[in-house]
Amino acid sequence: MSEAGGCRGCGSPVPQRAPWSLVATTAALCLVTATSVWTAGAAPMSREEKQKLGNQVLEMFDHAYGNYMEHAYPADELMPLTCRGRVRGQEPSRGDVDDALGKFSLTLIDSLDTLVVLNKTKEFEDAVRKVLRDVNLDNDVVVSVFETNIRVLGGLLGGHSLAIMLKEKGEHMQWYNDELLQMAKQLGYKLLPAFNTTSGLPYPRINLKFGIRKPEARTGTETDTCTACAGTLILEFAALSRFTGATIFEEYARKALDFLWEKRQRSSNLVGVTINIHTGDWVRKDSGVGAGIDSYYEYLLKAYVLLGDDSFLERFNTHYDAIMRYISQPPLLLDVHIHKPMLNARTWMDALLAFFPGLQVLKGDIRPAIETHEMLYQVIKKHNFLPEAFTTDFRVHWAQHPLRPEFAESTYFLYKATGDPYYLEVGKTLIENLNKYARVPCGFAAMKDVRTGSHEDRMDSFFLAEMFKYLYLLYADKEDIIFDIEDYIFTTEAHLLPLWLSTTNQSASKKNTTSEYIELDDSNFDWTCPNTQILFPNDPLYAQSIREPLKNVVDKSCPRGIIRVREESFRSGAKPPLRARDFMATNPEHLEILKKMGAASSIDAEDGLRFMQEMIELSSQQQKEQQLPPRAVQIVSHPFFGRVVLTAGPAQFGLDLSKHKETRGFVASSKPYNGCSELTNPEAVMGKIALIQRGQCMFAEKARNIQNAGAIGGIVIDDNEGSSSDTAPLFQMAGDGKDTDDIKIPMLFLFSKEGSIILDAIREYEEVEVLLSDKAKDRDPEMESEEQPFSENDSQNQSTDQLTSGSQEVDLGDQESPEESSLNSHPESLSAAAADDAASVSPSEQNSNPPENHEPASLDGECTDLDNQLQEQSETEEDSNPNVSWGKKDQPIDSILADWNEDIEAFEMMEKDEL
Repeated sequence: MSEAGGCRGCGSPVPQRAPWSLVATTAALCLVTATSVWTAGAAPMSREEKQKLGNQVLEMFDHAYGNYMEHAYPADELMPLTCRGRVRGQEPSRGDVDDALGKFSLTLIDSLDTLVVLNKTKEFEDAVRKVLRDVNLDNDVVVSVFETNIRVLGGLLGGHSLAIMLKEKGEHMQWYNDELLQMAKQLGYKLLPAFNTTSGLPYPRINLKFGIRKPEARTGTETDTCTACAGTLILEFAALSRFTGATIFEEYARKALDFLWEKRQRSSNLVGVTINIHTGDWVRKDSGVGAGIDSYYEYLLKAYVLLGDDSFLERFNTHYDAIMRYISQPPLLLDVHIHKPMLNARTWMDALLAFFPGLQVLKGDIRPAIETHEMLYQVIKKHNFLPEAFTTDFRVHWAQHPLRPEFAESTYFLYKATGDPYYLEVGKTLIENLNKYARVPCGFAAMKDVRTGSHEDRMDSFFLAEMFKYLYLLYADKEDIIFDIEDYIFTTEAHLLPLWLSTTNQSASKKNTTSEYIELDDSNFDWTCPNTQILFPNDPLYAQSIREPLKNVVDKSCPRGIIRVREESFRSGAKPPLRARDFMATNPEHLEILKKMGAASSIDAEDGLRFMQEMIELSSQQQKEQQLPPRAVQIVSHPFFGRVVLTAGPAQFGLDLSKHKETRGFVASSKPYNGCSELTNPEAVMGKIALIQRGQCMFAEKARNIQNAGAIGGIVIDDNEGSSSDTAPLFQMAGDGKDTDDIKIPMLFLFSKEGSIILDAIREYEEVEVLLSDKAKDRDPEMESEEQPFSENDSQNQSTDQLTSGSQEVDLGDQESPEESSLNSHPESLSAAAADDAASVSPSEQNSNPPENHEPASLDGECTDLDNQLQEQSETEEDSNPNVSWGKKDQPIDSILADWNEDIEAFEMMEKDEL
């Protein structure tokens, strides 16, 4: 890329500090050219089908938004399984994830500009009036500065941007007088005290009413923040300054960005995940493009777009060069150490990196964007959704999926850049999977576990702010949108800020001066916008040719052509490095190899670090071998029809649902309810699935009593009121220390909240039928057709073949024990105990979530585990950190291991960190 950010293939280079209108014009020319190429080379989707899918997105939004307004408003978010609002302090704490909730009707504010994009101007006007009338920003609640900025401040500014646009058109919002902007300004001033640090980096949390330092604030003692948390402020804060003329907001956000830039690791030009806000020391020194860093990179490039400041582009280019050198291992994006960028920091990827192909489109680097996007799509086709984290051999690492929109975002931008109708089909798959697996009567529920299909009682505000916006725009033609979307830039929360802000109040803010900027070798990514004459040289099937080798990347579990192998391993018959799984302490040769890992060579040092990481992973994996995966309780009777799936704990006795056909039947409460004696109502549970309350005796005894009464299965419901799989670790029910082979029926455990969903259904519908299984089963479209159609397209009544187009069933035979975690919630794990019932189900020790270490098999049986491959590195390469000493060759084993303690702790911290 040229320093000027030119788009040379589209016309004249863009001059430095050019008005964005010129940049937007050249980018638009590129997109038009791309579309013309692709329509000539591929069969486009018909306008009728695009309209049908667009209407389906509108109906889905109505279902989500309508249920929020009916069942949750003015609460921050909807709980779609229990059909009520989530109010901070009234529900069990979910940890950091609750810091997004500030009792300010989060979902409504986050959805404002989505209403306009979807041409719901009347609903938008009503929503603005509700915000002005009902929302209070002066609540005594501690919130995340990052989340409040991108969701609430961004939502208010996006709403204001489109409100003034509608007012100028003369049809709507004629009464509007910048009220949303005044609220945004009020909120901006409430966030400013967070920047009261010596570094200028903001505290991660602030009390909306009391600020930071007051005793009543209950915050202000934190020392660390994530890079994205401090580096994702410039768009909203600068827009607020440009809209209001108050320069202080942009100045504070710029200072935070300047500090992060100065603290980058100079030899690698990478930044870490978390940083000390007082000293500027990196706390977590691993670096990637996913959780903790992602939107920092995004905002550097978009700040250049919105503000016209070259230094932001220069910084982005510097970081991007480092990303493509070290982190990008097409199609993978793997975290590395900022001081040792040739050494991978982990062997798994998180779902938030799915935004990166879209950012690469904005950059103009299309080929790696296509590759990474296709890899992610193959993971989605296997699991229906993108797991929160997955390993390099594409196994589930963290199984949750909170309906994140980043993949839809990248799909939209790739379609805009290429015009390839393939991405319309990708979007269709997303729509079908949302309707088939996430749709519930009161909205859309997050996936608790993509392997079992179980739900979590959450529908985050970003689902309405982003998902429906990108999906609708994917299928909308220009005339379908009431304004020109090209006149706006998307924030990380998909809020719209007008590009004319680049020329408004710009003299009030000082330009950055980037020091020590080194010209980069950008030969592989020269363009600021997709240039089809270069990207698709006389080949309309260019993108298809990039995707084709990745079609089976997930199924094979070890794609050829993407593994980086250290060439020394295969040179002159040299032996491959010692793997942790092969190590034997009694083997003298292994001990000698271990000693060699302490030598001064950077290659030996790399072997040593990899070996340590593998040992940690192997140790943790062995601890989990006896753990059973979670099971699913799926309500299949009217009016649920399989749309509600509850996460259930397994039992160490009884029918193993992973090896036998699922059990289906109506439920009935046992008498006595605790199931600790012979049932007095055997006729009620005969041939049914018995509901039993936890307590007073052992689980095996309960199972025998209901089995003797003729029950075909049992569900134990926790007697601890308010317990939930959302906040408590899953666990498994242990036996009674005796032979339990006599128990032939399946037994599952539900926490109180999930159990209440079944009990409430019984009270309302009397007869409730459930399915006990290892994973949720496909819904029955014929049963669902008995319901009133939910849209003019009858999309819910499509045949199973239509709904499952492009998706695959998950084969659980090779899956590891679930690792219940999200990128912003506590890890969860299974445990077993063998005491009485009151003690025999207890949370296990909170283990970290190490990468899964497998030896996947390929078709020819010769595939090498991708997790265990090292990056190519020359023999003469020096260790990037000269301060690290690896000891002498004759150093004792104990001494070598002692020298590794610091690195072991670093690995463990990276695995345990909740991101």
